[in-house]
Amino acid sequence: MANIQLLEGVNISERFVEFFKSFKDGKGDYKYRRLIARLVLENSISLPLDFDDLLSFDSVLAERLLDEPKRVLEAASSALKDVVKVENADYALHVDEFFVRVSGLPDSFRVPVRKIRATHLGRLIAVEGIVTKISPVKQLLVEAVFRCKGCGMESSVIQKEGRLEKPEQCPHCSTEGEHRRKGFDLVLEKSKFVDWQRFVLQERPEELPAGQLPRSIEVVATHDLVDVVRPGDRAVVTGILTVSEEKGAKNQQLIYQMYLMANNIEVASREALDVEITPDDEKKIRELASRSDIRDLIVSSIAPSIYGYPEIKKAIALLLFGGVPKLHPDGVRVRGDIHVLLIGDPGTAKSQLLRYTAAVAPRGVYTSGKGSTAAGLTAAVVREKNTGDFFLEAGALVLADGGIACIDEFDKMDPKDRVSIHEAMEQQTVSIAKAGIVATLNARASILAAANPAFGRYLHGRPVTENIDLPPTILSRFDLIFVVTDLPNAERDRALAEYVVDFHRQVYPESLDHVIPHELLKKYIAYARKYVKPRLSEAAKKKLVDFYVEMRARSQGADSPIAITPRQLEALIRLAEAHARMSLSEVVSESDADAAIELMLAFLKSVGYDVETRQFDIDIVMTGQPKSQRDRIVAVLSLLEKMMKEAGGEAVKKDDFVKSAVEKGIEEQFVRKVLDKLYDSGEIIEPKPGYIMLLRNR
Repeated sequence: MANIQLLEGVNISERFVEFFKSFKDGKGDYKYRRLIARLVLENSISLPLDFDDLLSFDSVLAERLLDEPKRVLEAASSALKDVVKVENADYALHVDEFFVRVSGLPDSFRVPVRKIRATHLGRLIAVEGIVTKISPVKQLLVEAVFRCKGCGMESSVIQKEGRLEKPEQCPHCSTEGEHRRKGFDLVLEKSKFVDWQRFVLQERPEELPAGQLPRSIEVVATHDLVDVVRPGDRAVVTGILTVSEEKGAKNQQLIYQMYLMANNIEVASREALDVEITPDDEKKIRELASRSDIRDLIVSSIAPSIYGYPEIKKAIALLLFGGVPKLHPDGVRVRGDIHVLLIGDPGTAKSQLLRYTAAVAPRGVYTSGKGSTAAGLTAAVVREKNTGDFFLEAGALVLADGGIACIDEFDKMDPKDRVSIHEAMEQQTVSIAKAGIVATLNARASILAAANPAFGRYLHGRPVTENIDLPPTILSRFDLIFVVTDLPNAERDRALAEYVVDFHRQVYPESLDHVIPHELLKKYIAYARKYVKPRLSEAAKKKLVDFYVEMRARSQGADSPIAITPRQLEALIRLAEAHARMSLSEVVSESDADAAIELMLAFLKSVGYDVETRQFDIDIVMTGQPKSQRDRIVAVLSLLEKMMKEAGGEAVKKDDFVKSAVEKGIEEQFVRKVLDKLYDSGEIIEPKPGYIMLLRNR
């Protein structure tokens, strides 16, 4: 009998009034009375409702909410208005409609995008995903006021979805005996509109089955739910699954497409990574963290099937944990994310390392540079065919916000596209200004990139900038750069061959029994990133400052190259913080600083080392050429200026110039290479065959 009474709208409304007034939480507080009082104070129109509260109060009402959400939510909104009238009659008078926003649905009603089916139509479900496209806020006509063309009398018509509904006849004219239809004018200024917005919710990359395209569903948000999300946000949308006629399907009028009419939108914070950590998991994580060898254990658990590379695996481990981002009082934000670049010969397992990192990261996106455009990596403005609306669509770096973006074949990217990630690497935002849409999206992601050498194999006698076809502007943004070479070594080659062959025979080394299981490592990283925010100790600060000052002291001579810059100092701090996070430590110790310095020296030895002067020279990365080479370029330019001056400002014979440079001790090959570069950049011209002229001298 109770069920039948509850089907009556009035009784449902009365039951909700009772719920709002009498429900007590675990502490004995009147939870919803307090929330309604706050709603009035904040001039809000929405009340959050925890489904478990309703279930404990009235299980039948909770069941009805899931099965007949439209009707029950309307009754709940009506009940909320009645309670607000008692709380503050004036406020209730000024608000047309209040809304009850439901959260915490049972697991059986939390449906993955891929599994939404016709059985869910008309029911209340929760869908989790990434916001990829979003429309501008528009106005939806809900109550139209029409003016009769005959008598001028106005009448209102409640609008339903679809086309505009007009009155069939004017009430005044029909009573006067006027049966002739004279038509109506829509009075827009007296009609009622509500805010309306549409966005696309796409399934999360980590849920995507191999070889499948990501599925998505459209969500319609109204009233105070508009502009709650931005492209790249991860959100849980609770709403009623509805259908609309598929536009453009002329010969298939019975085909409808599903969309979600949003009732509530919960945006996940950056720290709320896509991993659920149970109390049992937390206990295991804390037990792991208490081990003295936890850092070595984590490093050996990074891609254990790949032989060797201890320094690179340690760098990847630090990248996964990340440093702590800071916001200074003057508003300057300093990134905590660590960027790592691997440059190496083909067949050195770079791609495997990237794929493993994307899989073990609590939030990871893998992409290849060859198949990526600037729009695909950052953001794009796309136009929908049916409506002509412009949508803002998030790219890979925005989708990886708060996680790791692994970019393979980094050197194969089009230079025009590669420039687009400069901002994302340092400012950690993506700015876009297209088709009247000007927006800035968050892209707070660590980047792990892999690239092949420009000559096929890495040439050790040449600087890194010649070995890799990447500009210094990109190279300088990486905290660590590692060179992965494939040099024959009898002892190492035998060990590697046996390791690989044993894996193919499914005979695994004993060391594989002492690694952290994949899922537990993923949860450990997520837990550390969310809860551990280590701060530098005085001892760690002294260690880093002393190292920086010592390295800079090498650069004090007039002809000395610069060994390290403040950019590397910031990288050291990030690495030390990440090293502390690996053991869930709240303090960055001296040993953490030592580990960061050790990795930085490994980076400088492999990349920031001038093979000619045998000195550290960070300018190789920062400017693209070591100081020794830059000095020789200056000598070439000075000689050309001098010879032009002696020739009365006229062009100089190229062969004579090269001969003079060689006599001064500069290699002929180097001189010709410099001249070619200056010619390409337009700094020198060839006014007549065999003669050169420096333009800046004019």
